[in-house]
Amino acid sequence: MASAESTTLTERQVEVLELREQGQTQREVADQLGTTDSNISAIERAAEQNIEKARQTLELIRTVRSPIQFSVSPGTSFDKLVASVYSHADAAGIKIAYCRPELYTHLYGVLEECTTQNELKTTIDVGITNEGEVRVFTEDF
Repeated sequence: MASAESTTLTERQVEVLELREQGQTQREVADQLGTTDSNISAIERAAEQNIEKARQTLELIRTVRSPIQFSVSPGTSFDKLVASVYSHADAAGIKIAYCRPELYTHLYGVLEECTTQNELKTTIDVGITNEGEVRVFTEDF
């Protein structure tokens, strides 16, 4: 079994996730570990929450470490968001790694849960790396 020591997961969460990845049902895992399937479900849910928090932490750090950072307010359209990304990058002499349609697709993919009718529902923080990668962070993910 892999060790959870240096992760945000508990040993039990890793154990349950490994058994589930092997194709065992929650009932089979519960029987093997001497617990209930509802407990296994709770362990899996907690593990997924920990994994999502780790992803959010990584995205926050990637955004914070970006040399160009700016915030975008709720109500901003994707057109204005994309224009703002290019404007900030141009001012810093950085070439964005995406053509305009690719940037729309990238941003929409990352921000789909934070949008309504092509507008942001929440404040987002944008980071642009020296390589032109666009990072996005919001606490609402």
